[in-house]
Amino acid sequence: MRKADIIPSKIFTLPELIKRIAQWRAIGKTVAFTNGVFDIMHRGHIYSLSQAAREADYLIVGLNSDASTKRLKGDARPVNDEQARSTVMAALLMVDAVVLFEEDTPLELIKAVMPDVLVKGGDYTEEQIVGAKEVKANGGKVVINPIVEGYSTTGIIGKINQL
Repeated sequence: MRKADIIPSKIFTLPELIKRIAQWRAIGKTVAFTNGVFDIMHRGHIYSLSQAAREADYLIVGLNSDASTKRLKGDARPVNDEQARSTVMAALLMVDAVVLFEEDTPLELIKAVMPDVLVKGGDYTEEQIVGAKEVKANGGKVVINPIVEGYSTTGIIGKINQL
């Protein structure tokens, strides 16, 4: 069993991550990438991340920063700050690297990482997936995972607000 002290070592800056990816690729390993806010982790997130991890040797998760999340979701979000969300994400066995991004979309991050596989949830079409065109042009593939119905952070927040 892995020790908890490994968790911080799975949280990267972009320059650190680019070095790590080069190390992985030097030994012939493949990289999958997915992204999101992951504000309140739930069963749907775990399923999606587990499926994404099956697509390559290593799974990188791009996490929206607090500022990016506020712009996308409103001033009440995120519920958990970026350090908390990064730590929870890095604690998951199927996740090999976590990196924050400040922009509204992960396009620049995806172009820097250039994963072998870009993975998103089934609430997107390939045409809507940021970075899909770039990954495919580089010889990679795009995978859309099915959504686990009935699980969403917005739904959880709604239930809490009704208490």
